[in-house]
Amino acid sequence: MKIASVASALPQWYYSQQEIFQALCGHWKDQLDKPEVLERLHQRVAVEGRHLAYPLEEYATIHAWGDANDRWIRAALELGDRAVSAALERAGRKTSDIGAMITVSVTGISAPSLDAKLTNRMGLPLDMRRTPIFGLGCVAGAAGISQAADYVQAYPDRIAVLLSVELCSLTWQRMDLSVANMIASGLFADGSAAVVVAGDNVEAIGPEILGHRSSFYPNSEHLMGWDISEEGFQIVLSADVPETIHKHFPQDVDAFLADHNLRRKDIGTWIMHTGGPKILEANAEALGLKRENFAPSWECLRRTGNMSSASVLLVLEDFMQNIHPPAGSYSVLAAMGPGFCSEMVLLRW
Repeated sequence: MKIASVASALPQWYYSQQEIFQALCGHWKDQLDKPEVLERLHQRVAVEGRHLAYPLEEYATIHAWGDANDRWIRAALELGDRAVSAALERAGRKTSDIGAMITVSVTGISAPSLDAKLTNRMGLPLDMRRTPIFGLGCVAGAAGISQAADYVQAYPDRIAVLLSVELCSLTWQRMDLSVANMIASGLFADGSAAVVVAGDNVEAIGPEILGHRSSFYPNSEHLMGWDISEEGFQIVLSADVPETIHKHFPQDVDAFLADHNLRRKDIGTWIMHTGGPKILEANAEALGLKRENFAPSWECLRRTGNMSSASVLLVLEDFMQNIHPPAGSYSVLAAMGPGFCSEMVLLRW
């Protein structure tokens, strides 16, 4: 089984970090005593600009969670359509070829689910297996690839599509001036990506999926996620995440690689989720790697911010479209998210 293609779809509105900072200062002008604190937090996240689902001036008009979620559905359908269409085109496939669709997001909800609405919008197969997933957060990009791989392993004549849509700007909290929310307002962004995973009997050019591994860390649910109230999604983001990475991630990576008779030194490239500077630094330190080993992830973070589950897929897209690792070399694709948990996928180019 192979990753046949990856394609991103980003909103048309792009703003510099300074433009977003100025807008948020106006947004919080009645509560923000020290704007220099917000500015300092925005500068530390290593983001230069971000795509937003709507023009920046429209966010001041969003006063209720229902309004934000309605906007999420409208934008998610448009971006999802673009991402899936582009991924299918790159893979040389049609919508009628899709056997399964896994849809992941943690920034909005819809019932019927997003994949159902896209079926009507795009004319997707009526017998397509649909699996909408909510709640995995940043880890869902990697976990979705694992789910798609399991499907095509069972049905080697078919393809599966993973679609990630994350519109983090629609979760901004007007009344929350916690450090976690101020960091999130400077770090998270909007975007979508789709991945086509092909079974062994389907002609495809792309990295081979050799295996995947999920790891859940007990009693760590307080580290990351959402508190959900009448106001919508309120970020939960603990400063203890890097410590948890140091404690668990190296042994998880080593055990995963040992299952395939590999060691860390055998991995040519690392396709890491752009969780933020502290997350990327903790991953590198824990694995005994250098900053340059994660250079594509750092560049994705700088250019587009953290798009939750979609970010690792944008890094993967960069590898497939621009970097092109040597044939026969190995990559580990990895992400982490609420739970706290990690997901890894082993690729061979």
